[in-house]
Amino acid sequence: MTPTVQDLEKLQSQHPDRRLELVRGKIVVMSPSGYESDEVAAEMIRRMGNWVRPRKIGRVTASSAGFRLPNPDRDVRAPDASFVTAERLRRSPRSFAELAPDLMVEVKSPTDSVEELEAKIQEFLALGTRVGILINPEEQTVRIYRSGREAILLANDDVITVPDLLPGWEVPVIELWSPVFE
Repeated sequence: MTPTVQDLEKLQSQHPDRRLELVRGKIVVMSPSGYESDEVAAEMIRRMGNWVRPRKIGRVTASSAGFRLPNPDRDVRAPDASFVTAERLRRSPRSFAELAPDLMVEVKSPTDSVEELEAKIQEFLALGTRVGILINPEEQTVRIYRSGREAILLANDDVITVPDLLPGWEVPVIELWSPVFE
């Protein structure tokens, strides 16, 4: 029997310490990301949230917020960070948001493959996400994806901007990385 969203919710409530996704009819347990990649994701979420909330232009969530995607399998996926415009999500749902976010972010952990993360981003773009961002702490690079366009590669001297979704928001790439305390 193919698992349902209700099965996912029940399993998640029984194992709140685990991150789960429903992908092509299978419940997938997401392994812990690692300290550095989670710290980078938290920084990105903080930067987006600090820009978005005072302007009331949308919602920013972390990896525990699932999206019930508008694909035939009705997958429930959870990016490391996401943004949805206020027009598309006026009120936070109690369960999963039934849409693809406008912007999604994946941060490469030591156990992730870049190819798998790019495939996840492309899947979201095909379902309506406007911008996908892949942050790679190991290489200290950021790639920005948009449907039908070449990915833009950013390095430490560059600045992340998404003017169509987050007008005026800027994050220097170098400021995402985990600090080293002397």
